[in-house]
Amino acid sequence: MSAQRIAPADLQRTMERALRAAGANEAMAAATARALVAAELEGLPSHGASRIPQYCGHVRNGRADGSARARVVRERGGACLVDAGGGLAFPACELAVAEAIARAKANGVAFSSVTNSNHFGVAAWHLEPVAKAGMVGIGFGNSPAAMPAWGGKRPLFGTNPIAAVFPRREGDALSIDLSLSAVARGKIMVAARDGKPIPEGWAVDAEGRPTTDAKAALAGSMLPAGGVKGAMLALMVELLACALSGAAYGFESDSFFTMEGRPTRIGQGFLVIDPGALAGRDVYLERVETLVAAMLEDEGVRLPGARRAGIARKNAVGIEVPAELLKQIRELAGEPADA
Repeated sequence: MSAQRIAPADLQRTMERALRAAGANEAMAAATARALVAAELEGLPSHGASRIPQYCGHVRNGRADGSARARVVRERGGACLVDAGGGLAFPACELAVAEAIARAKANGVAFSSVTNSNHFGVAAWHLEPVAKAGMVGIGFGNSPAAMPAWGGKRPLFGTNPIAAVFPRREGDALSIDLSLSAVARGKIMVAARDGKPIPEGWAVDAEGRPTTDAKAALAGSMLPAGGVKGAMLALMVELLACALSGAAYGFESDSFFTMEGRPTRIGQGFLVIDPGALAGRDVYLERVETLVAAMLEDEGVRLPGARRAGIARKNAVGIEVPAELLKQIRELAGEPADA
């Protein structure tokens, strides 16, 4: 598949225009485009520009409210609930993270829940401001049903990504980001789009049979990472993201990949911890570096997040986007296809 190289700023502007044309307000379009460019920069195209047709479809068809304004609707000390208003997730997640950082500075620890939300992209990306503030962060969210409960057959839990960030004294923060399915559903979506097979062990078809057909996998169920352990972690995220926020469970929402259907109304959560409130910042940083040094004594160890950070520095001069996808985004933005 041919690709075109485009400057990150140009891609961001085009995606923002596409979202505005679909009906997203200025703040929502800008926050969403920023997040998608960040994903492309880090070499995560399944959560980057490929999501624009999906998000535009959600806004146009009422699965996401393009006029929504995220706001804090409940709060007490170090906790708050942010209502995304049924809009795209990114403005609400930005607000929730900012609130958690401010509340952690005041209280030592803080937790922000997001309700009435949508797909929130790369989980770790939302935690970058936490690391810049010198704090530890954990973020997670649920998603439309894709995996069965352990022992079941019916898709019930989402792939439910979870991420964590640990700032260091120098250099890039340790950034951990994983889906609780064997692989992120977005990778299967990209394989289905490109007509490519998927490895065994990623998914089963609608009849519960193992499959390497990406389209059959999207119609079936994802398999959890680590078997029963992954299934239990998915259950934990489902409860933390939804029971605390009042958001919809995965089985109460329709697939992200359909343009029509029920509003997603899913949830996210962000926990922020100030190391200064516990053993102290200096002790925290010393302990992190001690562990990092021990890890790096083994040849071949790669620190979590290092690969993504390296790719981002390399892609800063230009991002490669499939030509057909870029043409589609430009059409959604009302731009010439060969702009």
